[in-house]
Amino acid sequence: MPSIDWSQCSAVESVPERFGGEWVFRGTRLPVATVIENLEDLTVEEVMRQFDVTPEQIRAVLDFLTAH
Repeated sequence: MPSIDWSQCSAVESVPERFGGEWVFRGTRLPVATVIENLEDLTVEEVMRQFDVTPEQIRAVLDFLTAH
C-alpha cells in the first residue's frame, strides 16, 4: 500500500508503542493496511465479522482513501 498520511482520518491513530507507530483503527491494535488488504477479497460484512470493526470505521477509512 502506498504511503498515506492518515493523520486527518478520525477513525485511525498512530501510537509509537503499538506496531512501531503503524496506523491502526482508533482504540485497537488492528492495522489499517490489514483491513484494506482483506477488502480486496472479502465483503465489508465479512471484514467486520473477522476483525471486529464497525461499518463506520471502514467507511471513514474508505472515504479518506477516496479523497486522498
